[in-house]
Order: sequence, then C-alpha cells, then structure tokens
Amino acid sequence: MSRVLVIGSGGREHALAWKLKQSKSVEEVFCAPGNCGIVDCAITIPDIKVDDFKGLANLVRTFEIDLTVVGPEVPLVNGIVDYWLDKGLIKEGHFIFGPSKKAARLEGSKTYAKRFMQRHGIPTANFRNFSDPCRAISYIKKQEAPIVVKASGLAQGKGAIVCHTLDDAVRAVDQIMVKKVFGDSGNKIVIEEFMPGEEASILALTDGTTILPLVSSQDHKPIYNNEKGPNTGGMGAYAPAPIVTKSVMKKIKEQILIPTIQGMRQEGSPLIGCLYAGLMIDNGQPRVVEYNLRFGDPEAQPVLTLLENDLFLLLNACVNGKLHEHKIMNKQGAACCVVMASGGYPGKYETDKIISGLDEAAKIPNTYVFHAATKIENEIFITNGGRILGVTGTGSNIEEAINTTYSCVSKISWQDEYHRTDIGQKALRNTQ
Repeated sequence: MSRVLVIGSGGREHALAWKLKQSKSVEEVFCAPGNCGIVDCAITIPDIKVDDFKGLANLVRTFEIDLTVVGPEVPLVNGIVDYWLDKGLIKEGHFIFGPSKKAARLEGSKTYAKRFMQRHGIPTANFRNFSDPCRAISYIKKQEAPIVVKASGLAQGKGAIVCHTLDDAVRAVDQIMVKKVFGDSGNKIVIEEFMPGEEASILALTDGTTILPLVSSQDHKPIYNNEKGPNTGGMGAYAPAPIVTKSVMKKIKEQILIPTIQGMRQEGSPLIGCLYAGLMIDNGQPRVVEYNLRFGDPEAQPVLTLLENDLFLLLNACVNGKLHEHKIMNKQGAACCVVMASGGYPGKYETDKIISGLDEAAKIPNTYVFHAATKIENEIFITNGGRILGVTGTGSNIEEAINTTYSCVSKISWQDEYHRTDIGQKALRNTQ
C-alpha cells in the first residue's frame, strides 16, 4: 500500500485527492496545503505552502510518501521536480509526478512554446514575440483584426486577450507590458493571428516516451455567457467534447501529442507528467493554442469523474517509465463542471460570505462538489477566494450531465454568488 501527497489547494487538487483515494493501492492521501473540502478524502497540511520545497520534502520523508502529485503550475515552473532529484528524494523512493524545470518551460514561457512548435512543425497560429512595447505596437498597426495578445509568462489562465480591433490590441500591449497587470509575466508578449474555430482541451499522461490521452474536454474561460468578457481561470468544463471526433483525435495524436513528446526528448527535456494541449479546431483541423504541463482546472473535474482506471497506477507508471503497460478506460456518458465564483471575479471581489445548501447538494445523485476556495469558521463554510466551488455532475449523455449539474448548483448559494448558465451548450449544439 502506498501513500500519496497532492500539492495544491484548489478544485483540481480536490478532484485528484478524491480520485486517488479510490485506489486499492493507496493507503492514505495527504494534501498540502489543501482546503476544508479536501479533508473528506485526504489529510490536509495547511501550514505548508506550494512554494515551500523544503517543508514539502520534510513532509514526504516524515510521512513516508511514495508519490507526490503536483497540482498547480508555479512549483513545476520553479523546479520542484529538480529539487526532489537534487535532494535525493527520488533515489530514496519518493517519486514525484511532473516535468522538470527545463521541460516546464513549455507552460512557463509562451515565447519558448511557440518557438518549440515552430521547430517541430506542430500546427499553431502564426506569431511574433516581443520584449519592447513600442515594437509590438508598430507591428500591430500593420496587421488585421481580430488579433491575440498574450503575456508570455504564467498568468493564471488570464493572460491571453482576444482583440477585435487594432486599438484593442494596442491597449492590451499597454496593459500587459507597461501597466504590468500580470506582473513580470508580461515582460515579454506573444502576438499571434486569431484562430477561428472551437476550443477543446486534451489532458494526456506521459512518461516521456508513451503518451495516453484522457477523455477530451472543453473549458469555458470568459467570465460571461456566450464567451463574453475577460478571461478567468475557467468557469466550467464538460467532457467529452463532441468537436473532438475520432478522426480529429487521430490528428491530435499524430500531429501534436506524439511530436511534442518526441521533440522534448530530442531537445534533452523528456516530458513526464500531464501534458495539457489547449486546442482550436476548425473544419476538423486542430491547432495548438497553448500548452500546460499539469491537470487543467476545471477540466480535471469532469475528466477524472469519467476515468475508470486507477489513477494512482497510471501516475506511478508515468514516473517509472511503464505507461506502455496501460490503456485508458473511460465510463460511458458525460460529465459537466460548473464553477461557482465570488461576484466581481476575475476583478475585485469580497470573501467571507456564508455558503448555504451544501448538505442539500450532497443528496443529489451523480454529483460531486469540489472545493476550490473555501474555509470553515465556527463550523460554517465561507468563501475564501474567487473561484469557490466546482460542481460536477455526470449523466448518460451531455444533456443529462448538464441538467444534473445545474440542479446541484441551484441548491448552493451565498451573497453575490456568480456562475455561468451556459456551460456545455456548445456540446448540445454539436450533438443535435
């Protein structure tokens, strides 16, 4: 029997801990720092933060953790896997699921990622990289709208701005590079052509040689219905995505996933962990919008609820180079996740609002309420961030999954709660 540590505190980490707890090979799940919802499936260590590598390493040795699963991107980009290697943890049998710092550049730098795709012939939008705002604006004025301006560094999923006029693009450069709305992540930017089509997400497990995609999904990043408003960390997701047909999936594997892991290996940065390919699909042709090197949030919630495999065995196979011995198996049907957020998110919002209805929501069959930013005071759940809960429901088809999810959402409330009401509607249109 093994012990597992999940690093992180959001809805993705709650879903990971929940799924890992189901493994017959897992004795105990720990989560650092965790949240007050994760306590149902893991022992939380709230005093150790995701960037405290020394504290996490001590925890791993103290509790004899066999496998550490890193949820968020920041510790990966900052080199937590390299730290495990340097401190001898892996040699001692304390494995860690995730890419090296060098490999994590695929997520940490959009500039690097775009150049990587260019080198290896991986389909993506035409682009230019800039570190000087004046040159970026000069370039924009010679282009046509719509056009996309992206912060090169990590921006919690909010760093890509679709600009419908060139004036909007100029303002985006000013926001990112001059006013530094995303901090140092905006020191460099990527300006790329707008890609028409419909987005999809592919989460794929890899040991650096073999790559196994999980069920397809579709995220909903903008804050408002019908894909309006600024981008967020994600307002909901569903799986599978009908836009990813068998023929499209074949192209994704052959043109994107396999060339990506082969290219990383050729460049001396073998990719181990979860490769998230954010895609735009137009007329059956997939192109890469961005790479992430970890489970998506909220995509992990519907994807993991549909996964039939023992997640621990899959992740353990990745870190031991034995993923070729496995085959992904998914449940029939569909899953939908709706994110319930604080009013005002992704801008300014208030916290410490009392959450009502969680007990009623728990009575609805085939639903799971994954906590993302909650805390308990006087035995009462209250809000503690922007994205608060990821309510996930399953069904025999996407319509049933959507209805189940929203029936659960309707039971939960707090002052100024906000959620999109159209999660999954694209799937319904694509299946009619």
